[in-house]
Amino acid sequence: MLVDAMLVDAINLPRFVLAEQILPNRAITHIPEHIRKEMSEAGIASQFRPGARIAVGVGSRGIANIQLIVRSVVSFLKEHGANPFVFPAMGSHGAATAEGQTDVLAHYGIDEAGVGAPVVSSLEVSSLGKTPEGMEAYLDKNAYNSDGVFLIGRVKWHTDFSGALESGLFKMMAIGLGKFAGAVQYHTFAYKLGLEEVIRSVGAKVFATGKILGGLAVQEGAHHETAGLVAVSAAHGVQAMMAREEELLREVKSWMAKLPAPEIDILIVDEIGKNISGAGMDTKVINRAIQGNYNPFPDTPVVHRIYARALSELSYRNAVGVGLADVIHDRLLNAVDWNPTYINSLTASTPSAIRTPIHFSSDREALTRIARTVGKAHLPDVTYCRIRNTMELMHVEVSENLIPTLYPHVRVVSAPFDVQWNAEGDFEAYPWAKEAPEDAGDFEGALQTANAAAGESVRG
Repeated sequence: MLVDAMLVDAINLPRFVLAEQILPNRAITHIPEHIRKEMSEAGIASQFRPGARIAVGVGSRGIANIQLIVRSVVSFLKEHGANPFVFPAMGSHGAATAEGQTDVLAHYGIDEAGVGAPVVSSLEVSSLGKTPEGMEAYLDKNAYNSDGVFLIGRVKWHTDFSGALESGLFKMMAIGLGKFAGAVQYHTFAYKLGLEEVIRSVGAKVFATGKILGGLAVQEGAHHETAGLVAVSAAHGVQAMMAREEELLREVKSWMAKLPAPEIDILIVDEIGKNISGAGMDTKVINRAIQGNYNPFPDTPVVHRIYARALSELSYRNAVGVGLADVIHDRLLNAVDWNPTYINSLTASTPSAIRTPIHFSSDREALTRIARTVGKAHLPDVTYCRIRNTMELMHVEVSENLIPTLYPHVRVVSAPFDVQWNAEGDFEAYPWAKEAPEDAGDFEGALQTANAAAGESVRG
Protein backbone atom coordinates (compact mmCIF):
# COMPACT_ATOMS: atom_id res chain seq x y z
CA MET A 1 0.00 0.00 0.00
CA LEU A 2 2.92 2.31 0.68
CA VAL A 3 4.18 1.75 -2.88
CA ASP A 4 0.75 2.53 -4.33
CA ALA A 5 0.57 5.76 -2.37
CA MET A 6 3.99 6.79 -3.68
CA LEU A 7 3.04 6.06 -7.28
CA VAL A 8 -0.12 8.13 -7.30
CA ASP A 9 1.45 11.13 -5.55
CA ALA A 10 1.33 13.52 -8.51
CA ILE A 11 4.64 14.89 -9.75
CA ASN A 12 5.19 18.50 -10.62
CA LEU A 13 6.03 18.82 -14.29
CA PRO A 14 8.72 21.28 -15.35
CA ARG A 15 7.62 24.48 -17.01
CA PHE A 16 6.95 24.34 -20.74
CA VAL A 17 7.45 26.64 -23.73
CA LEU A 18 5.99 26.76 -27.20
CA ALA A 19 8.50 26.15 -29.98
CA GLU A 20 8.43 26.33 -33.74
CA GLN A 21 10.49 24.44 -36.30
CA ILE A 22 11.80 26.72 -39.03
CA LEU A 23 11.83 24.53 -42.14
CA PRO A 24 11.11 25.38 -45.78
CA ASN A 25 7.49 25.58 -46.83
CA ARG A 26 7.19 24.16 -50.35
CA ALA A 27 3.46 24.71 -50.79
CA ILE A 28 2.20 24.67 -54.36
CA THR A 29 -0.14 27.49 -55.23
CA HIS A 30 -2.80 27.26 -57.94
CA ILE A 31 -3.22 23.51 -57.56
CA PRO A 32 -5.78 23.02 -60.38
CA GLU A 33 -3.56 24.77 -62.91
CA HIS A 34 -0.53 22.83 -61.73
CA ILE A 35 -2.34 19.50 -62.09
CA ARG A 36 -3.67 20.39 -65.55
CA LYS A 37 -0.15 21.25 -66.73
CA GLU A 38 1.34 18.07 -65.24
CA MET A 39 -1.26 15.76 -66.75
CA SER A 40 -1.03 17.49 -70.12
CA GLU A 41 2.75 17.23 -70.27
CA ALA A 42 2.61 13.57 -69.19
CA GLY A 43 0.25 12.82 -72.10
CA ILE A 44 -2.41 11.22 -69.90
CA ALA A 45 -5.25 12.26 -72.24
CA SER A 46 -3.61 10.51 -75.19
CA GLN A 47 -4.10 7.17 -73.42
CA PHE A 48 -7.90 7.09 -73.61
CA ARG A 49 -10.55 7.74 -76.23
CA PRO A 50 -13.46 10.21 -75.91
CA GLY A 51 -16.27 8.74 -73.83
CA ALA A 52 -13.93 6.38 -71.98
CA ARG A 53 -15.04 5.38 -68.50
CA ILE A 54 -12.03 6.15 -66.28
CA ALA A 55 -11.73 4.81 -62.72
CA VAL A 56 -9.96 7.24 -60.38
CA GLY A 57 -8.50 5.47 -57.34
CA VAL A 58 -8.34 7.46 -54.08
CA GLY A 59 -7.05 6.22 -50.72
CA SER A 60 -7.90 6.81 -47.08
CA ARG A 61 -5.08 8.97 -45.70
CA GLY A 62 -5.45 12.55 -44.54
CA ILE A 63 -3.75 14.15 -47.54
CA ALA A 64 -3.69 17.94 -47.57
CA ASN A 65 -6.00 19.49 -50.20
CA ILE A 66 -7.22 16.03 -51.22
CA GLN A 67 -10.70 17.17 -52.28
CA LEU A 68 -9.27 19.90 -54.51
CA ILE A 69 -6.71 17.50 -55.96
CA VAL A 70 -9.31 14.87 -56.82
CA ARG A 71 -11.69 17.48 -58.23
CA SER A 72 -8.90 18.87 -60.42
CA VAL A 73 -8.04 15.42 -61.81
CA VAL A 74 -11.72 14.73 -62.51
CA SER A 75 -12.04 18.09 -64.27
CA PHE A 76 -9.03 17.35 -66.47
CA LEU A 77 -10.42 13.97 -67.47
CA LYS A 78 -13.81 15.48 -68.26
CA GLU A 79 -12.24 18.27 -70.31
CA HIS A 80 -10.65 15.60 -72.47
CA GLY A 81 -13.86 13.68 -73.07
CA ALA A 82 -13.65 11.02 -70.38
CA ASN A 83 -16.46 9.85 -68.13
CA PRO A 84 -14.67 9.45 -64.76
CA PHE A 85 -15.81 7.86 -61.52
CA VAL A 86 -14.00 7.65 -58.19
CA PHE A 87 -13.50 4.40 -56.29
CA PRO A 88 -11.92 3.74 -52.87
CA ALA A 89 -8.46 2.26 -53.41
CA MET A 90 -8.34 0.69 -49.95
CA GLY A 91 -7.68 -2.75 -48.54
CA SER A 92 -9.19 -3.27 -45.10
CA HIS A 93 -9.89 0.35 -44.24
CA GLY A 94 -13.44 1.48 -43.53
CA ALA A 95 -13.95 -1.79 -41.62
CA ALA A 96 -13.51 -3.60 -44.97
CA THR A 97 -17.01 -2.72 -46.16
CA ALA A 98 -18.09 -0.87 -49.29
CA GLU A 99 -20.22 1.50 -47.23
CA GLY A 100 -17.42 2.16 -44.74
CA GLN A 101 -14.95 3.01 -47.49
CA THR A 102 -17.44 5.36 -49.14
CA ASP A 103 -17.90 7.05 -45.78
CA VAL A 104 -14.14 7.46 -45.33
CA LEU A 105 -13.91 9.32 -48.64
CA ALA A 106 -16.99 11.41 -47.85
CA HIS A 107 -15.32 12.69 -44.69
CA TYR A 108 -12.62 14.19 -46.91
CA GLY A 109 -15.25 15.82 -49.10
CA ILE A 110 -14.82 13.20 -51.80
CA ASP A 111 -18.34 12.58 -53.03
CA GLU A 112 -20.13 13.46 -56.25
CA ALA A 113 -21.01 16.95 -55.05
CA GLY A 114 -17.46 17.60 -53.87
CA VAL A 115 -15.41 16.30 -56.80
CA GLY A 116 -17.82 16.23 -59.74
CA ALA A 117 -17.86 12.47 -60.26
CA PRO A 118 -19.78 9.61 -58.64
CA VAL A 119 -18.12 7.43 -56.04
CA VAL A 120 -18.52 3.73 -56.87
CA SER A 121 -17.56 1.49 -53.96
CA SER A 122 -17.46 -2.30 -53.85
CA LEU A 123 -15.38 -5.05 -52.27
CA GLU A 124 -15.79 -7.24 -55.37
CA VAL A 125 -12.57 -8.03 -57.23
CA SER A 126 -11.46 -9.68 -60.44
CA SER A 127 -8.66 -12.23 -60.29
CA LEU A 128 -5.60 -11.49 -62.44
CA GLY A 129 -3.85 -14.82 -61.92
CA LYS A 130 -0.76 -15.52 -59.84
CA THR A 131 2.58 -13.76 -59.53
CA PRO A 132 5.83 -15.74 -59.80
CA GLU A 133 5.82 -16.02 -55.98
CA GLY A 134 2.39 -17.65 -56.02
CA MET A 135 0.32 -14.69 -54.92
CA GLU A 136 -3.05 -14.37 -56.59
CA ALA A 137 -3.43 -10.77 -57.74
CA TYR A 138 -6.74 -8.92 -57.70
CA LEU A 139 -8.20 -5.73 -59.10
CA ASP A 140 -11.28 -3.87 -57.94
CA LYS A 141 -14.05 -5.19 -60.21
CA ASN A 142 -15.40 -1.76 -61.15
CA ALA A 143 -11.89 -0.62 -62.03
CA TYR A 144 -11.26 -3.81 -64.00
CA ASN A 145 -14.41 -3.22 -66.05
CA SER A 146 -13.49 0.40 -66.76
CA ASP A 147 -11.58 1.66 -69.78
CA GLY A 148 -8.63 2.78 -67.69
CA VAL A 149 -7.44 3.42 -64.12
CA PHE A 150 -5.79 6.59 -62.87
CA LEU A 151 -4.43 6.69 -59.32
CA ILE A 152 -4.11 9.57 -56.86
CA GLY A 153 -1.73 8.67 -54.05
CA ARG A 154 0.74 10.23 -51.67
CA VAL A 155 4.35 9.14 -52.08
CA LYS A 156 6.03 8.88 -48.69
CA TRP A 157 8.00 6.62 -46.38
CA HIS A 158 6.14 3.56 -45.12
CA THR A 159 5.61 2.93 -41.42
CA ASP A 160 6.38 -0.82 -41.58
CA PHE A 161 9.58 -1.02 -43.62
CA SER A 162 12.33 0.92 -45.39
CA GLY A 163 13.09 0.51 -49.08
CA ALA A 164 13.55 2.18 -52.41
CA LEU A 165 9.79 1.90 -53.05
CA GLU A 166 7.49 2.38 -50.07
CA SER A 167 4.08 4.11 -49.91
CA GLY A 168 2.78 5.56 -53.15
CA LEU A 169 1.24 4.69 -56.47
CA PHE A 170 2.58 1.14 -56.62
CA LYS A 171 1.47 0.30 -53.09
CA MET A 172 -1.98 1.60 -54.05
CA MET A 173 -1.82 -0.38 -57.29
CA ALA A 174 -1.10 -3.54 -55.34
CA ILE A 175 -2.83 -3.42 -51.98
CA GLY A 176 -5.40 -0.66 -52.53
CA LEU A 177 -6.70 -1.95 -55.85
CA GLY A 178 -6.73 -5.50 -54.50
CA LYS A 179 -9.30 -4.48 -51.88
CA PHE A 180 -9.79 -6.67 -48.80
CA ALA A 181 -9.22 -9.95 -50.68
CA GLY A 182 -5.84 -8.76 -51.89
CA ALA A 183 -4.79 -7.05 -48.68
CA VAL A 184 -5.24 -10.23 -46.64
CA GLN A 185 -3.14 -12.32 -49.01
CA TYR A 186 -0.45 -9.75 -49.74
CA HIS A 187 0.29 -9.02 -46.09
CA THR A 188 0.47 -12.76 -45.41
CA PHE A 189 3.13 -13.15 -48.12
CA ALA A 190 4.85 -9.97 -46.92
CA TYR A 191 5.56 -11.59 -43.56
CA LYS A 192 8.19 -13.73 -45.30
CA LEU A 193 8.97 -11.90 -48.55
CA GLY A 194 8.89 -8.33 -47.25
CA LEU A 195 6.27 -5.77 -48.19
CA GLU A 196 8.40 -4.01 -50.81
CA GLU A 197 8.82 -7.24 -52.78
CA VAL A 198 5.08 -7.86 -52.61
CA ILE A 199 4.30 -4.32 -53.78
CA ARG A 200 6.67 -4.62 -56.74
CA SER A 201 5.45 -8.06 -57.80
CA VAL A 202 1.72 -7.48 -57.44
CA GLY A 203 2.04 -3.97 -58.85
CA ALA A 204 3.69 -5.37 -61.96
CA LYS A 205 0.89 -7.95 -62.33
CA VAL A 206 -1.76 -5.23 -62.10
CA PHE A 207 0.21 -3.05 -64.51
CA ALA A 208 0.29 -5.92 -67.01
CA THR A 209 -3.50 -5.75 -67.41
CA GLY A 210 -3.02 -2.60 -69.49
CA LYS A 211 -5.64 -0.85 -67.37
CA ILE A 212 -3.27 1.54 -65.60
CA LEU A 213 -2.98 4.95 -67.26
CA GLY A 214 -0.67 6.30 -64.58
CA GLY A 215 -1.17 8.38 -61.49
CA LEU A 216 -0.76 11.68 -59.74
CA ALA A 217 1.98 11.37 -57.12
CA VAL A 218 1.30 13.72 -54.23
CA GLN A 219 4.28 14.82 -52.15
CA GLU A 220 4.00 16.65 -48.84
CA GLY A 221 6.60 18.80 -47.15
CA ALA A 222 7.51 19.28 -43.51
CA HIS A 223 4.47 21.50 -42.91
CA HIS A 224 2.04 18.82 -44.22
CA GLU A 225 1.70 21.09 -47.24
CA THR A 226 1.13 20.00 -50.83
CA ALA A 227 4.73 20.28 -52.05
CA GLY A 228 4.66 18.12 -55.15
CA LEU A 229 2.02 17.05 -57.67
CA VAL A 230 3.67 14.91 -60.31
CA ALA A 231 1.78 13.14 -63.09
CA VAL A 232 3.44 9.79 -63.79
CA SER A 233 2.45 8.09 -67.04
CA ALA A 234 2.27 4.35 -67.52
CA ALA A 235 3.05 4.76 -71.23
CA HIS A 236 6.80 4.18 -70.76
CA GLY A 237 6.43 0.84 -69.00
CA VAL A 238 6.36 -0.54 -65.49
CA GLN A 239 10.08 -0.14 -64.77
CA ALA A 240 10.08 3.51 -65.81
CA MET A 241 7.05 4.19 -63.60
CA MET A 242 8.71 2.46 -60.65
CA ALA A 243 11.94 4.38 -61.17
CA ARG A 244 10.09 7.70 -61.23
CA GLU A 245 8.33 6.88 -57.98
CA GLU A 246 11.64 5.91 -56.38
CA GLU A 247 13.02 9.34 -57.31
CA LEU A 248 10.01 11.08 -55.80
CA LEU A 249 10.33 9.06 -52.59
CA ARG A 250 14.00 9.99 -52.18
CA GLU A 251 13.06 13.62 -52.60
CA VAL A 252 10.22 13.60 -50.10
CA LYS A 253 12.32 11.78 -47.51
CA SER A 254 14.76 14.69 -47.65
CA TRP A 255 11.92 17.05 -46.72
CA MET A 256 10.75 15.02 -43.72
CA ALA A 257 10.15 16.79 -40.40
CA LYS A 258 11.37 15.22 -37.17
CA LEU A 259 10.78 15.80 -33.49
CA PRO A 260 12.56 18.95 -32.23
CA ALA A 261 15.39 17.37 -30.19
CA PRO A 262 17.68 14.33 -30.57
CA GLU A 263 16.42 12.67 -27.38
CA ILE A 264 13.11 12.98 -25.53
CA ASP A 265 12.12 11.16 -22.37
CA ILE A 266 8.34 11.39 -22.74
CA LEU A 267 6.53 12.22 -25.96
CA ILE A 268 2.93 13.32 -25.45
CA VAL A 269 0.77 12.72 -28.54
CA ASP A 270 -2.63 14.39 -28.40
CA GLU A 271 -4.23 12.18 -31.08
CA ILE A 272 -3.53 9.05 -33.08
CA GLY A 273 -5.50 7.66 -36.02
CA LYS A 274 -5.55 6.05 -39.45
CA ASN A 275 -6.14 9.43 -41.06
CA ILE A 276 -2.82 10.56 -39.57
CA SER A 277 -0.74 7.49 -40.39
CA GLY A 278 -1.34 3.93 -41.49
CA ALA A 279 0.13 2.94 -38.13
CA GLY A 280 -1.89 5.48 -36.14
CA MET A 281 1.37 7.27 -35.33
CA ASP A 282 4.15 7.62 -37.88
CA THR A 283 6.71 5.05 -36.75
CA LYS A 284 9.55 7.01 -38.33
CA VAL A 285 8.62 10.04 -36.24
CA ILE A 286 8.11 8.31 -32.88
CA ASN A 287 10.99 5.85 -33.54
CA ARG A 288 9.02 2.67 -32.90
CA ALA A 289 8.82 -0.31 -35.23
CA ILE A 290 5.33 -1.61 -35.95
CA GLN A 291 6.25 -4.66 -33.87
CA GLY A 292 6.93 -2.36 -30.92
CA ASN A 293 10.76 -2.29 -31.08
CA TYR A 294 12.13 0.82 -29.37
CA ASN A 295 14.20 3.30 -31.39
CA PRO A 296 15.12 1.14 -34.39
CA PHE A 297 15.75 4.04 -36.78
CA PRO A 298 19.28 5.46 -36.34
CA ASP A 299 18.68 8.88 -37.91
CA THR A 300 15.53 9.55 -35.89
CA PRO A 301 15.30 11.22 -32.44
CA VAL A 302 15.34 8.76 -29.55
CA VAL A 303 12.03 8.57 -27.66
CA HIS A 304 11.94 6.66 -24.38
CA ARG A 305 8.22 6.72 -23.58
CA ILE A 306 5.07 7.62 -25.54
CA TYR A 307 1.80 8.81 -24.01
CA ALA A 308 -1.18 8.91 -26.38
CA ARG A 309 -4.18 10.94 -25.25
CA ALA A 310 -7.03 10.45 -27.75
CA LEU A 311 -8.23 8.81 -30.95
CA SER A 312 -8.88 11.07 -33.94
CA GLU A 313 -12.52 11.30 -34.94
CA LEU A 314 -11.49 10.69 -38.57
CA SER A 315 -10.00 7.32 -37.64
CA TYR A 316 -13.49 5.80 -37.50
CA ARG A 317 -12.66 4.35 -34.08
CA ASN A 318 -9.94 2.23 -35.67
CA ALA A 319 -7.16 2.28 -33.08
CA VAL A 320 -4.36 0.58 -35.01
CA GLY A 321 -1.16 1.98 -33.53
CA VAL A 322 -2.39 2.12 -29.96
CA GLY A 323 0.07 -0.66 -29.16
CA LEU A 324 2.99 1.60 -30.04
CA ALA A 325 2.26 3.76 -26.99
CA ASP A 326 3.54 2.95 -23.51
CA VAL A 327 0.59 4.55 -21.75
CA ILE A 328 -2.74 5.96 -22.90
CA HIS A 329 -5.68 7.93 -21.54
CA ASP A 330 -8.87 6.04 -20.74
CA ARG A 331 -10.73 8.25 -23.22
CA LEU A 332 -8.67 6.74 -26.05
CA LEU A 333 -9.39 3.20 -24.92
CA ASN A 334 -13.10 3.95 -24.53
CA ALA A 335 -13.24 5.34 -28.09
CA VAL A 336 -11.99 2.14 -29.72
CA ASP A 337 -14.25 0.03 -31.92
CA TRP A 338 -12.46 -3.30 -31.82
CA ASN A 339 -14.12 -4.67 -34.96
CA PRO A 340 -12.40 -2.38 -37.53
CA THR A 341 -9.30 -2.35 -35.33
CA TYR A 342 -9.04 -6.15 -35.35
CA ILE A 343 -9.81 -6.34 -39.08
CA ASN A 344 -7.11 -3.83 -40.01
CA SER A 345 -4.46 -5.21 -37.68
CA LEU A 346 -4.97 -8.87 -38.50
CA THR A 347 -5.20 -8.16 -42.23
CA ALA A 348 -1.85 -6.36 -42.02
CA SER A 349 -0.33 -9.15 -39.87
CA THR A 350 0.53 -6.64 -37.14
CA PRO A 351 -1.19 -7.84 -33.93
CA SER A 352 1.38 -6.00 -31.82
CA ALA A 353 0.03 -2.70 -33.17
CA ILE A 354 -3.19 -3.10 -31.19
CA ARG A 355 -1.96 -4.37 -27.85
CA THR A 356 -3.61 -2.42 -25.06
CA PRO A 357 -1.09 -0.29 -23.13
CA ILE A 358 -1.50 0.64 -19.49
CA HIS A 359 -4.12 3.36 -19.19
CA PHE A 360 -5.28 5.92 -16.67
CA SER A 361 -8.20 8.27 -16.21
CA SER A 362 -6.25 11.54 -16.39
CA ASP A 363 -3.22 13.10 -18.05
CA ARG A 364 -1.71 13.90 -14.71
CA GLU A 365 -1.88 10.33 -13.41
CA ALA A 366 -0.60 8.86 -16.68
CA LEU A 367 2.41 11.17 -16.70
CA THR A 368 3.05 10.65 -13.01
CA ARG A 369 3.11 6.89 -13.45
CA ILE A 370 5.28 6.82 -16.56
CA ALA A 371 7.85 9.47 -15.51
CA ARG A 372 9.54 7.08 -13.12
CA THR A 373 10.29 4.59 -15.90
CA VAL A 374 12.75 6.62 -18.00
CA GLY A 375 15.79 5.99 -15.81
CA LYS A 376 16.09 9.37 -14.12
CA ALA A 377 16.17 9.34 -10.34
CA HIS A 378 15.71 13.12 -10.20
CA LEU A 379 12.24 13.55 -11.71
CA PRO A 380 12.59 17.27 -12.51
CA ASP A 381 15.20 16.20 -15.08
CA VAL A 382 12.65 14.23 -17.12
CA THR A 383 12.12 15.92 -20.49
CA TYR A 384 8.82 16.23 -22.34
CA CYS A 385 7.60 17.10 -25.82
CA ARG A 386 3.93 17.48 -26.70
CA ILE A 387 2.66 17.31 -30.27
CA ARG A 388 -0.82 17.35 -31.73
CA ASN A 389 -0.10 14.30 -33.91
CA THR A 390 2.79 12.87 -35.90
CA MET A 391 1.76 14.68 -39.08
CA GLU A 392 1.92 18.16 -37.51
CA LEU A 393 5.41 18.77 -36.15
CA MET A 394 6.10 22.42 -36.96
CA HIS A 395 4.54 23.66 -33.72
CA VAL A 396 5.36 21.82 -30.52
CA GLU A 397 5.32 22.26 -26.77
CA VAL A 398 8.52 21.30 -24.95
CA SER A 399 9.59 21.25 -21.33
CA GLU A 400 11.97 24.02 -20.33
CA ASN A 401 14.70 21.49 -19.52
CA LEU A 402 14.68 20.30 -23.16
CA ILE A 403 15.57 23.74 -24.54
CA PRO A 404 19.38 23.30 -24.41
CA THR A 405 19.20 20.29 -26.73
CA LEU A 406 16.73 21.61 -29.32
CA TYR A 407 17.95 21.44 -32.90
CA PRO A 408 19.33 24.73 -34.25
CA HIS A 409 16.33 25.24 -36.55
CA VAL A 410 13.89 25.18 -33.61
CA ARG A 411 12.89 28.58 -32.21
CA VAL A 412 11.31 29.17 -28.80
CA VAL A 413 8.27 31.43 -29.24
CA SER A 414 6.78 31.81 -25.76
CA ALA A 415 7.78 32.53 -22.22
CA PRO A 416 7.97 29.52 -19.90
CA PHE A 417 4.63 28.60 -18.35
CA ASP A 418 3.37 26.15 -15.76
CA VAL A 419 1.16 23.29 -16.86
CA GLN A 420 -2.48 24.01 -16.11
CA TRP A 421 -4.72 21.10 -15.13
CA ASN A 422 -8.49 21.10 -15.22
CA ALA A 423 -10.68 19.61 -12.50
CA GLU A 424 -10.25 16.12 -13.96
CA GLY A 425 -6.46 16.36 -13.99
CA ASP A 426 -6.27 16.76 -17.75
CA PHE A 427 -4.49 19.26 -19.98
CA GLU A 428 -6.39 22.08 -21.54
CA ALA A 429 -6.60 22.12 -25.38
CA TYR A 430 -3.41 21.63 -27.35
CA PRO A 431 -1.58 24.94 -26.80
CA TRP A 432 -0.99 25.69 -30.45
CA ALA A 433 -4.75 25.81 -30.92
CA LYS A 434 -4.37 29.24 -29.41
CA GLU A 435 -2.28 31.92 -31.03
CA ALA A 436 1.32 31.97 -29.91
CA PRO A 437 2.90 35.36 -29.16
CA GLU A 438 4.12 37.03 -32.33
CA ASP A 439 7.34 38.40 -30.89
CA ALA A 440 9.63 35.99 -29.07
CA GLY A 441 12.27 38.61 -28.33
CA ASP A 442 10.93 39.76 -24.97
CA PHE A 443 11.19 36.38 -23.34
CA GLU A 444 14.11 34.75 -25.13
CA GLY A 445 16.36 36.94 -23.02
CA ALA A 446 14.67 35.61 -19.93
CA LEU A 447 15.22 32.09 -21.16
CA GLN A 448 18.89 32.82 -21.80
CA THR A 449 19.28 34.12 -18.28
CA ALA A 450 17.51 31.16 -16.73
CA ASN A 451 19.57 28.64 -18.65
CA ALA A 452 22.84 30.48 -18.13
CA ALA A 453 22.27 30.17 -14.41
CA ALA A 454 22.12 26.42 -14.87
CA GLY A 455 25.23 26.44 -17.03
CA GLU A 456 23.24 25.81 -20.19
CA SER A 457 22.69 27.80 -23.35
CA VAL A 458 19.56 28.18 -25.40
CA ARG A 459 19.83 27.07 -28.99
CA GLY A 460 17.65 28.22 -31.85
